[in-house]
Amino acid sequence: MNLPNRLTVLRVLLVPVFLVCFCVDAIPFHYLLSMIFFVAASITDAFDGYLARKHNMVTNFGKFLDPLADKILVMTALACFVEIGLMGIVPFAIIMAREFMVSGLRLVVANSGTVVPAGIWGKLKTAFTMVTIIAALVVLSFTQDFDSFGLSFANVITTVSDIIIQILIWISTVLTIISGGIYLYGYRKHINPAE
Repeated sequence: MNLPNRLTVLRVLLVPVFLVCFCVDAIPFHYLLSMIFFVAASITDAFDGYLARKHNMVTNFGKFLDPLADKILVMTALACFVEIGLMGIVPFAIIMAREFMVSGLRLVVANSGTVVPAGIWGKLKTAFTMVTIIAALVVLSFTQDFDSFGLSFANVITTVSDIIIQILIWISTVLTIISGGIYLYGYRKHINPAE
């Protein structure tokens, strides 16, 4: 297994670690730790594709697992936000539906020998969603972790941060809709209902 694929597998393995850190309140600074593991997983996302292309190490395994690893990581984090009430079910459902739609589209298009590359809108959506998740984890860490240890930042981080997080979530959702629409339109001939 080459280095890019190992990084992709590492990203998948970091997801349950992130999940445990996020959900188990008994772990000291659990939101801070979950943020660290999410950032670490995101860094592997930045490097695995770059290394694979630069050193001509692109494999079918990487093509399969890399986008899947991204979706598992992001959807797990967003589901955690829904669980604690930080994110509403509507943006979550929209983002999840888009991910299923694009995955299904890739399967259909693959039958014709065509590869659906990540477009600029898809990359923008992914990057912005990652930034949104990290920002939310930073806010949770400062408003929850440190407060529980008597280091209150409540006067510094107020409801303004909650409003900002909600705005970021909805911007991510809009980018998700736009990128999904562009994918559908660009490959519409492959999903023609008349065929």
